[in-house]
Amino acid sequence: MQKPDMVNQPPHYQGDIECIDYIQQQLGDNFRYYLEGASIKYMHRFKYKHKDTGKEIEDLQKNQWYDSKLIEELQRLKEQEKLIE
Repeated sequence: MQKPDMVNQPPHYQGDIECIDYIQQQLGDNFRYYLEGASIKYMHRFKYKHKDTGKEIEDLQKNQWYDSKLIEELQRLKEQEKLIE
């Protein structure tokens, strides 16, 4: 049996709509602040995970995931500004 991908496809977040998509829908242009907060959370808490479980690396990978989503969101907002000008 394959180990679940707890960073990109955690089994507890599977459903008809991805949780992250719902959050983006609800927050609109403020979604960027959610992403920034989540990134900060995972960067902070990795230091307190048990090193022998691999959870510290998993939290750093989650931090990277949120950083990547934040970059995508900022690029989307920048493009949106260009269309308004």
